[in-house]
Amino acid sequence: MNVWHSLSPMKLILGGYLVIIAVGTLLLALPAATRGAGGTPVSDCFFTATSATCVTGLIRYDTFTHWTLFGQLVILALIQVGGVGFMTVAILVMVLTRQKISLSQRSIMQNSISAPQIGGIVRMTKFIALGTLVVELAGAFLLSFTFVPRYGWAKGLYFAVFHAVSAFCNGGFDLMGGTTGQFSSLTGMAGDWYFCTVIMLLIVIGGLGFFVWHDLRERKFHLGRLRLQSKMVLSISVSLIVLGAVVFALLEWNQPLYAELPLDERIQASLFQSVTARTAGFNTVDLAGMTESSIFVMICLMFIGGSTGSTAGGIKTTTFWILCISILATFRRKKNIEMFGRRMEEGITRTASCVFMTYLILTVTAGVIISAVEELPFLTALFESVSAMATVGVTLGITPELGMVSKLLLAFLMLCGRVGSITMLLAFSSDKRGTNSRLPLEKVQVG
Repeated sequence: MNVWHSLSPMKLILGGYLVIIAVGTLLLALPAATRGAGGTPVSDCFFTATSATCVTGLIRYDTFTHWTLFGQLVILALIQVGGVGFMTVAILVMVLTRQKISLSQRSIMQNSISAPQIGGIVRMTKFIALGTLVVELAGAFLLSFTFVPRYGWAKGLYFAVFHAVSAFCNGGFDLMGGTTGQFSSLTGMAGDWYFCTVIMLLIVIGGLGFFVWHDLRERKFHLGRLRLQSKMVLSISVSLIVLGAVVFALLEWNQPLYAELPLDERIQASLFQSVTARTAGFNTVDLAGMTESSIFVMICLMFIGGSTGSTAGGIKTTTFWILCISILATFRRKKNIEMFGRRMEEGITRTASCVFMTYLILTVTAGVIISAVEELPFLTALFESVSAMATVGVTLGITPELGMVSKLLLAFLMLCGRVGSITMLLAFSSDKRGTNSRLPLEKVQVG
């Protein structure tokens, strides 16, 4: 029986990511992927492959100092496939080879990128592929002005391409370990406004989602004519970035983390951490030095994440916005949820609540387990679990020291975050449809 027809789209999406992770694990386990003798333990290869495929950025080893050029290219390929989605790559290959794309394959693609409808899915695939190529090439070109003068043409262009892809796909992997020290992320570039601005732009573009950019192009950037989802995504994204930057600045301004930074770097650091917390995985300051209040704010931003149909993770901005609006609607005793002069479909609050509770239960449970197993403060363990589930990749420095149980748990969270909580639930649920019968109604008091 054809595999496309024998399994549900959710099971195929999950299976596809597992196959990619397995291939990545095997390639990273090869001696040619690791600097020095001895290779890398398979468990750590699996963790790294999962982190790259799920565009998270949590790492056991510094990417530049541990992995060879071959290993780095494997990681880069996994980030690219994971960022745009493996079904996007599969459909694109079929289009280029002029193969016929069946209805079931279009349905899988629709579920993979959370498309609103199955119609026009092939055109959307081409737009995603072309848009990704253009943005990443533009990002690499802009970053080359930073890297080429430092490292020469060959190494400089390679660094520019790697970081452009990693930033746009919200991967969080970097190659700065050989320059500013292992696990340093982008802390050595904290004072470079040009570099940090380019990285932030790539992160934001990737996090907004392909459908928003398609809508912007179709409406010729006329904000008033955009679809409801695009308006929601843009408004909440801008609000979270500005609010996050202001909060970080207020909480850290007179603290040791910002004590030695000049005014412009304090502003830049606050803005960068606000942007990167929405699933990018880079950092320009030592996050372990943040106050507990800032750590909690970062957890909240990571939990929300980016937008549906983007390279980002989290519960998504639209989910967060719907929950907020539903609360206001309840206070105002409104039956329908309304936004920007439009009424949202019935049942959307239930879906948003399901996503929120699934993320909350998984991250808190994982945080409790990691805290108990590793004997770590709960807030530190929760930070790590939310970072994994939201496919962010920032860490307080505990990832390289975690044991096997914690590694497997974080790998599971990264996979859940990339595939999507609803997709994971449906993949493990029965394919049988429920009956249409309705049980007797009885009211229950809430609150």
